[in-house]
Amino acid sequence: MTTITVEARELTRMYGGNTVVRDVSFNLNKGEVLGFLGPNGAGKSTTMKMLTGNLAPTYGTVKICGIDIIENPKAAKALIGYLPELPPLYKELTVDEMLSLAARLHGVTRAHLKKAMTLAKERCGLMEMSGRLIDNLSKGYQQRVGIAQAIIHNPMVVILDEPTVGLDPIQIRDIRALIKELGGEHSVILSTHILPEVEMVCDHVQIIHKGQLVFNGAIEVLKQQRHGNKLLLGLHRAPDIKELMKINGIVSVEPVRDKLLRVQYQAGKDPAEALVQAAVSNDWGMFHISPDQTSLEEVFVQLTQQESEH
Repeated sequence: MTTITVEARELTRMYGGNTVVRDVSFNLNKGEVLGFLGPNGAGKSTTMKMLTGNLAPTYGTVKICGIDIIENPKAAKALIGYLPELPPLYKELTVDEMLSLAARLHGVTRAHLKKAMTLAKERCGLMEMSGRLIDNLSKGYQQRVGIAQAIIHNPMVVILDEPTVGLDPIQIRDIRALIKELGGEHSVILSTHILPEVEMVCDHVQIIHKGQLVFNGAIEVLKQQRHGNKLLLGLHRAPDIKELMKINGIVSVEPVRDKLLRVQYQAGKDPAEALVQAAVSNDWGMFHISPDQTSLEEVFVQLTQQESEH
């Protein structure tokens, strides 16, 4: 039995002569959290709308658990829970009234309604909010209601579009913990422009830039790109850069700040040991040596700039 819950192939969307999403392809397995990452205007929300069947692709296909969303939209959409960027809430309703409405729209039977509502409220921390008007809830709790309506029918796939935008730090932490928990039983697609969010909650990441995927891989692969074969070297009495360049494997040396140097070296030729020996022999006064990690933000910029240059 296949564990693939979402299969997108060559998704393309054009508006007039303008292509806003081009050839996006990926698979998502049960139990995975996929981070769909990109700057504002990169094509994230357009892709989310195609994945949920709210927007037909100009070209390409989407299958949810093997069901084509264009050929059999009702069956495919029944397997999806969706939280758009603006939560679809009737704020004049109470939490229970909203969830009851969402459950009936998703085809939850009357016999299973109470159990479905209780489970969704428990998972989203809403048990004490049952009778409260949605309009009187904080934005964080309104977001929880938005997620609860997306999972009320226990879907195979949960798609969340920018779920933490506008929340305070405590609310963001709670929503991220909830997303991670959802990933245990569902497949989750999280659209965001916040890099740390992807690192904290996702197993797999895709980066979209100007409508095209520029990175598609495990979160560990993205983290590895942060290392980039660089060392941060601190010397009280640094020699001429030409002297450092003589050490095997070193390809460049640049000053950073406060007697710190960034040393770039060839893959597989870590010069750390040779640098320590040379520093001791020549009395360079070494006070620091460590891998120089590139921030995830810098990796993101590098990936998007590389794509722009191609």
